[in-house]
Amino acid sequence: MRSILALAALVLAAASLSGCGGSSSSVDNRTTTVGQELQDLEAARNKGLLTEDDYQRQREAILNRK
Repeated sequence: MRSILALAALVLAAASLSGCGGSSSSVDNRTTTVGQELQDLEAARNKGLLTEDDYQRQREAILNRK
């Protein structure tokens, strides 16, 4: 009986701790530089993989990213 109560207490404690941390910050891990992303984007446009509108929209998104 004690082991069941101990297990129930452990499950309850784990469930209440799962929401800890509460941070709304996000981590942005990038392995490429902005310059490399722009070069890749331009290469895709030059190969005909993107329209000019898509290229401009994505270019602005890259440049405006924080």
